[in-house]
Amino acid sequence: MIDELALDRARPIVVVRTPPEVSLYHRFENDVFARVLEFLREAAAARGVQPVVLPRVAAQRSQLAGVPGFVVPERAIDAQSLIAFADLVISAGGTMNREAVALGVPVYTTFEGRPGAVDERLIAERRMRRLDAPEEPELDKRPRAIGDARVRRDPRELVRLLLSPVAS
Repeated sequence: MIDELALDRARPIVVVRTPPEVSLYHRFENDVFARVLEFLREAAAARGVQPVVLPRVAAQRSQLAGVPGFVVPERAIDAQSLIAFADLVISAGGTMNREAVALGVPVYTTFEGRPGAVDERLIAERRMRRLDAPEEPELDKRPRAIGDARVRRDPRELVRLLLSPVAS
């Protein structure tokens, strides 16, 4: 995945998922997300941050593909593997955020609607954070296990992490 997208493992990788503008539960503008994209564009130019932007629809893809510094895949990719290598995830959607939590990757949500119960719990536990200002998250490399390119977890632990907000 990393090689396919021509990402440099030594530089911070930020996975960004666009808002679900075409979904029934997302019926409002998201000013925070637009500011995040601008902040990441500047960070890519000034600090070598690698924003991988995952658009939801073709119109988003064509608009974002022309932004200098952004990596915008031309087709669907294995997002879970990409998240495992990421240093940060910023997403306006729920599933990708929860996957990041399960993989131990710092994650911020830009979703401005009422979050579901699982997301509310993850936010309350600070395992996921609301992003109010684009400069909030650190854009640095995360520590990795020695000799390993990504953090690996026992599948039982992943299930426990995903179910813990529901079971508690």
